[in-house]
Amino acid sequence: MSIAKTGDTVRVHYHGRLTSGETFDSSAERDPLEFELGTGQVIAGFDNGVTGMTIGEKKTIEIPFLEAYGPRNESMIIEMPKERFPSDMQIEIGMPLMMSDGQGQNLQVAVTDIQELTVTLDANHPLAGKDLIFDLELVEIVGGSRIILSE
Repeated sequence: MSIAKTGDTVRVHYHGRLTSGETFDSSAERDPLEFELGTGQVIAGFDNGVTGMTIGEKKTIEIPFLEAYGPRNESMIIEMPKERFPSDMQIEIGMPLMMSDGQGQNLQVAVTDIQELTVTLDANHPLAGKDLIFDLELVEIVGGSRIILSE
């Protein structure tokens, strides 16, 4: 019986929810998520939860926010003058936007408040500061990572 280990490429069905029970993501109606264990392609708690599973195994894991998207960072809350937005833009609370940090890095932000002269943007990941629960099913171990050997 194959056991998922670091370096294996695995395929996993999952249902992610908050501790309140609200679903935030699921692979239902989609192909399973494929990733290589131990390479940082998924959050640490998810990676750790899949490691050691066998094909066909189902389990539920709880991931504290420090092993997920980390704590919320208040320095990632930004107030922007409304005049910096296109005049024809209909700004709404909850609206996702892309913003450049001035050094060529783009980051997704969400509008959290609109005042007369300013718009408040939150650049934290939407799941930052939240503990997560995942129902997992290991569907397949596709294979191990390729190793380059010297002669």
